[in-house]
Amino acid sequence: MRIARFSIDGTVGFGVVEADPSPGGEPVLDIIKGHPFAEFERSGRRVPLSKVRLLPPVLPSKIVAVARNYAEHAGELGNDVPDVPMTFFKPSTSVVGHGDQVAYPSISSDVHHEAELAVVIGRMCRDVPRERAREVILGYTCANDLTARDVQRREGQWARAKGFDNSCPLGPWIETDLDPSDLAVMCTVNGEQRQLGRTGEMVRSVEDLIVHITESMTLLPQDVILTGTPAGVGPLHVGDEVAVTIEGIGTLTNKVVKRD
Repeated sequence: MRIARFSIDGTVGFGVVEADPSPGGEPVLDIIKGHPFAEFERSGRRVPLSKVRLLPPVLPSKIVAVARNYAEHAGELGNDVPDVPMTFFKPSTSVVGHGDQVAYPSISSDVHHEAELAVVIGRMCRDVPRERAREVILGYTCANDLTARDVQRREGQWARAKGFDNSCPLGPWIETDLDPSDLAVMCTVNGEQRQLGRTGEMVRSVEDLIVHITESMTLLPQDVILTGTPAGVGPLHVGDEVAVTIEGIGTLTNKVVKRD
């Protein structure tokens, strides 16, 4: 199922996105009682999706991102694939949702898009064996790992280059029924294709990444793992509309604006 987090009339909640069976009907949101990180019931109250504001599908305590997990992307920036997964953090304050504006950071003049499959953790876990990795996953969503490339080169470590405000768009919802092993991942800017790859090209699978990350830290419900980006990353400018589309999930769209 597809689970969205939304706001309507000042109320924030979760709902299941459903297709309207009538010809030409728009999708509706069946509001749920409680939250999707435990057993929940559908309320039966259905609202047209166009009448709500979609919010980031989760509010993670941390985003653990994986660098250079596609060999072709590593090569396009002159890097080798690391011997072990190369991880970094993006703060919770970097998260925005589908349709939200992305403010171009004042510290950079070279912000790049990076389309990625995001894994949403559904339960607290540590030291997860590979054969049980899927059990800790609630579902998957689209992500854009926005990167201040000039800051990344200049500073060497990536806290500011990857962690500025609005640098982690997520959405539009969480797809819970999905095999992540070979999905198309695409990024367009103003309708022009920039990136196109498949998750089957990842050096390390979703299961491998969960094992590696949970060897050292506890993951909590709503935490997010970014699994790396395919080749084709490139610059964004104020006024651009950037969209990340992942097969079986949907499209995450954001507009780049000048920072106030």
